[in-house]
Amino acid sequence: MKAIAVIPARLASTRLERKMLRQVAGQPLIGRVYNAVRVNPQLLEVIIATDSEEILEVCKQNGWTARMTAAHHRSGTERVHEISNSVAADVYVNVQGDEVLARAEHIAVLLHVMRDPAVQVGTLKTACSEEDRDNPNAVKVVTDSSGRALYFSRSTIPYDRDRTGAKYFKHLGFYAYRKSALDQFVGWPESSLERSERLEQLRFLENGVPIHVGESSFDTVGIDTQEDLDRVEKILRGR
Repeated sequence: MKAIAVIPARLASTRLERKMLRQVAGQPLIGRVYNAVRVNPQLLEVIIATDSEEILEVCKQNGWTARMTAAHHRSGTERVHEISNSVAADVYVNVQGDEVLARAEHIAVLLHVMRDPAVQVGTLKTACSEEDRDNPNAVKVVTDSSGRALYFSRSTIPYDRDRTGAKYFKHLGFYAYRKSALDQFVGWPESSLERSERLEQLRFLENGVPIHVGESSFDTVGIDTQEDLDRVEKILRGR
């Protein structure tokens, strides 16, 4: 199975200005993610997909593989699709550009999900901490008995009405796609649930494409605010 990883990286972040080039433990954030992903031996290539000349230049200076992609893309998935049109692979792994705490184990679990040729889209979950359970920046996921996603939400799901001790799972920013799934995604309009939650993966679910979810024991911290950045910096320096 030929697998490559694509890290979408745009400079015009709305919640944390110039997020991709912020320094994290002495290195640009995008470089931290790139170096964390490329250690997995199952990946034949890792590509940073950007619409920023500034990010591209930083990548060149540091020897990180990067390609320019169109500025009009509305989501990371669309940016991965553009790469898929010029780089052939069996599986395209999409690692969100702020997943600084990515590990080889994340990629390994995700590629294990994709070993089934019937799976078109895969992603990851991990046990949700108390800290993230009610945090709208930490996306939650519920799955069926076979591991297919039922729904993703920024809300706390499931709602434990009778306080029975429901288990919560946090969605991690790692995806894997077949080329055909990417082709379908860009052909559909933005879906209503996707627009409401601001979660692009809901476009697949609303159009009847199942998302298979693997479970990782390693949590990550998505970076949306300065507080998130400080939290990640502390974790990295602790290592």
